[in-house]
Amino acid sequence: MFCFPHAGGDATAYTPLARALAPVAEVWALRPPARGGRSRHPMPPDFDALVAAVTEALTPHLTGGGGGRFAFYGQSFGALLAYEVARALPADRRPELVVVAGAPSPAEWEERETGNLDAAELLRLTGLEELVRADPDLVELALGAIRTDLAVSATYRHRPHAPIGSALHAVAGAGDPMLATTDLSAWAAHTRGAFGHRVLPGGHLLATVDRPGPVDLLTSLLTRRQATDISSTTPKEH
Repeated sequence: MFCFPHAGGDATAYTPLARALAPVAEVWALRPPARGGRSRHPMPPDFDALVAAVTEALTPHLTGGGGGRFAFYGQSFGALLAYEVARALPADRRPELVVVAGAPSPAEWEERETGNLDAAELLRLTGLEELVRADPDLVELALGAIRTDLAVSATYRHRPHAPIGSALHAVAGAGDPMLATTDLSAWAAHTRGAFGHRVLPGGHLLATVDRPGPVDLLTSLLTRRQATDISSTTPKEH
């Protein structure tokens, strides 16, 4: 499972999730530019360029074409990025499953006016303020990464397109102050595959550096697809 972090987030946000999902999936987390070990790497100038860069970087790791199985999970900004990267991939190399958390559908994304969000307020809403409050340097690094991602997010423009064939599951935290949970059903228009949506306990971010996130749901979705694959390839007895 390839995981895409929220605005300002890093690969480390998925460390607890990776440990919790180890029995059913190997987790690879994306580390975007302009943070952590990539602090000297410039962020692409706009969302389309970011999608292209991530797609190029991921492609060598995707076996696709029936030779391997993988899924995408993204939350907030990372949910939109995960979906658009899936769409940018060739049809035979797309993930079997895309799970989007804490994000409106692509058609509704621009209405959020993410470019107008205050980075410090977003740091508070995502629950990360307490984690970095004790270290002024960490606060500045976190705010800088959030501002960078919000600037890229503001360049996103939805273009009507054919829905992808991957199964799609939309998730939100019941206490998310940034997303009406009724918005989840709008994601259904973006897939020709199976669709589901779920509201879970939690806020805007479900997976963080100190919380694994929707482990039970992801385990269920992943194992269900494995079981479906086995039943569809095992000859029936007569």
